[in-house]
Amino acid sequence: MADIKDLLNIKGVFAAGKFDDKGNLLAVEGDISEEEAAMAAKMCAANNAMAEMQTDGYTAFSGQEWTPLKGWTIAGPKFSVCVAGDTGVFVKNDEASFNEIFKALL
Repeated sequence: MADIKDLLNIKGVFAAGKFDDKGNLLAVEGDISEEEAAMAAKMCAANNAMAEMQTDGYTAFSGQEWTPLKGWTIAGPKFSVCVAGDTGVFVKNDEASFNEIFKALL
């Protein structure tokens, strides 16, 4: 997994951070306030837990291999958050290559 400073070099990424499974912000870099980053850390931890539950359920229901969870994205009209493990990035959709971002995150 890339260092969060290195993730800022990916086109479209304007902030990157690390968080723990309780939602505590561990590190942040880029164009985001500490307050926004702390809120994002809580969101990312909660969404990780939810996505893990969903992949477990999809695996059990379908018999297909959805686990282990690799990552997820929440996409809005202009910006998205991409997360893998304990690391997430904020991106500008019109500039970003999601394939490149997840290649770096994973």
